[in-house]
Amino acid sequence: MKKRRVAITGLGVVSPLGNDVQSTWHNLLDGQSGIDVIKQFDASAFPTRIGAEVKQFTPAAALLTKQNRFAMSFTHFALDAAQQAFLDAGIMPTRQDADRWGVVTGSGMMTAEFEYLHRFQQACAPDGELDWQSLQNKSDGFYQLVDFGKTTSNSGLSLLIQQFGIKGYASSVHTACASGGQALGLAMQVIRRGEADYMLAGGFDSMINPLGLSSFCLLGALSGYNDTPKTASRPFDGTRNGFVLGEGAAFLILEAWDKAVARGATIYAELAGEGNTLSSYRITDSHPNGDGAIQAIERALKDAGVTPDAVDYINAHGTSTKMNDLSETNAIKAVFGADAYKLPVSSTKSQTGHLIAAAGALEAVLSVLAIRHAQIPMTANLTSPDPDCNLDYVTEGPREKSLGVVLSNSFGFGGSNSCLLFKHPAFEEVVA
Repeated sequence: MKKRRVAITGLGVVSPLGNDVQSTWHNLLDGQSGIDVIKQFDASAFPTRIGAEVKQFTPAAALLTKQNRFAMSFTHFALDAAQQAFLDAGIMPTRQDADRWGVVTGSGMMTAEFEYLHRFQQACAPDGELDWQSLQNKSDGFYQLVDFGKTTSNSGLSLLIQQFGIKGYASSVHTACASGGQALGLAMQVIRRGEADYMLAGGFDSMINPLGLSSFCLLGALSGYNDTPKTASRPFDGTRNGFVLGEGAAFLILEAWDKAVARGATIYAELAGEGNTLSSYRITDSHPNGDGAIQAIERALKDAGVTPDAVDYINAHGTSTKMNDLSETNAIKAVFGADAYKLPVSSTKSQTGHLIAAAGALEAVLSVLAIRHAQIPMTANLTSPDPDCNLDYVTEGPREKSLGVVLSNSFGFGGSNSCLLFKHPAFEEVVA
């Protein structure tokens, strides 16, 4: 049976490079970095003191409703990015079609703010040991009614549904760094199955807080280049020593292709394929030979009915960790063979940092914009090439190139792998 085509008609972003799509894209191509010394809290005692923070963000007054005014900061990023996407698409759920709208979000693992945990410790465990009597007697000192709504894992999803009046399919994905990519893949499948005609899909996250930062520091996953934050993220570079923690949100409006065409919508690209695998080699590492990632890329190609030689660019996961960059490089070599060395690859995390659950969604937006503008963003800070990472990583960007097919990789902790395949809106006509 012929697959239902899926159009991308709206984009929205809140990122370390800008609080909308236009500024994020402009600053990316301009070579600017969203990475700096952490300013949200005093990180001076941490081994890593840098991050890619969202800057000068103020929630829109229209989005500060009774339901979401107490939401965590990254949920406000999500609401803003989602509204941008709706406005860009020029379509919203209505009373007549709200049940044909769905939403899938890639959500973060931090469901409790550090400030809440600190209140709990001060009231009930001031000496480090939990005092159950204090817990019972002093609950009013640390627990507030809004804390329950803020700390449930689906709170962001619920607020998006309430805010925009979505009444159809709804789900939340958490597969670490693959969350945003897998959310988009699931949303595509929902439209293909006919369960919805329109989907809001993307991701949002922030782990830039004392708990999140300390967790990644203990794993040894973060870059220690504190004195040179703007060049600390160095994907595929021989001197790379870890990723840079970021935050933000990105959402896309997906539509059944015939619906988008019928209403005369601007179609940025077609979401034509996805590959979703689980390798489970280690909690924090991908297999050095690219296993898992290889299968994800191959499945995305097969799902879209595209041969490897048709791919024009890969937006890499490219975290700037020793193992991940090597694994991804080997996966690309395994899938594309000799052509891998001629295929442009770049990692935008070199400028945005790693947005964890939002990473795949942001990089999907950037992949779509690369197609629309025929420009490939560069891999910044790659100045001392790793001899084992020897592909065309686009170090001079932006590189002008007409793009018919673009892949976007997202590989998460725990072995979750996502690969999305995007086509130029006219790709099918050109091939035909």
